[in-house]
Amino acid sequence: MQLAKMRLSPAAGRWHKPVFIVFLLVWAVNWVLLLLRVELPAEGRWLEALLPVLAAATSLLALGRRLPFQNVLVAAVVIIGLSTAIVAVGALSGVPFGPVVYSDDFAERLFAVVPWPMPLLWVALVINGRGVARLMMRPWRKTNFYGYWVIGLACLLAVLFDLGLEPFAVQVRAWWIWLSGKSVLSWHTAPWVNCLGWFTTAMAILALSIPWLINKQPVKQPIDYHPLVVWLLLNAWVTTGNAVAHLWLSVGVSLVGNTVAAIYAVRGARW
Repeated sequence: MQLAKMRLSPAAGRWHKPVFIVFLLVWAVNWVLLLLRVELPAEGRWLEALLPVLAAATSLLALGRRLPFQNVLVAAVVIIGLSTAIVAVGALSGVPFGPVVYSDDFAERLFAVVPWPMPLLWVALVINGRGVARLMMRPWRKTNFYGYWVIGLACLLAVLFDLGLEPFAVQVRAWWIWLSGKSVLSWHTAPWVNCLGWFTTAMAILALSIPWLINKQPVKQPIDYHPLVVWLLLNAWVTTGNAVAHLWLSVGVSLVGNTVAAIYAVRGARW
């Protein structure tokens, strides 16, 4: 146990709480602005841009309390690198998400293609989605297929988040535009293949990063609700935006899906 503690990063323990508090404050300010329909000028949009930055930062620091620093670092590099590559391919070819064009007002581009918040968003979604899935599956953690169920649930949670993100990004924020034909089955103009794209992207990222996300030390650790809190806050933000825009079907899907996930996560944590 002492060896495991020595390998953990002491900086993660020191910085986790203050960074999480800042994340909560930034989230609260953005949520209130969204609720009141306050449109920030271009020079004030840095406040909204801080949200994915702090979401990724608090997620990695929380992970650093349980895993060695090198594991967290490699996992972050894998998630950011792979998500950047997949989003870039998607923007250029339409695979695997469908034909999409990102707005110039969304964010600066990495490699002139990928809006920089997207890889950070994937960091938060993968780490916290997996954390929520682990809580949900905790009663079955000693079964043979526990790991596969965790990966599958984490991928489904990513799709659930996207079902709320698409109407928010397209109709509330105008971050991107889908170019699918009118005859294509769609969800708020996003083609349904986009759901498959999010599922397979999450699975690919988890498949390559999972070796670094597993704690190989046989040390019992306390239940961590941090992934559930961050996950619900990110979903609450986009759901609030959809509610303000009266996109009630999307609101209903997000509320039902995340309520079920939260109930099973809390139930699993108390098992």
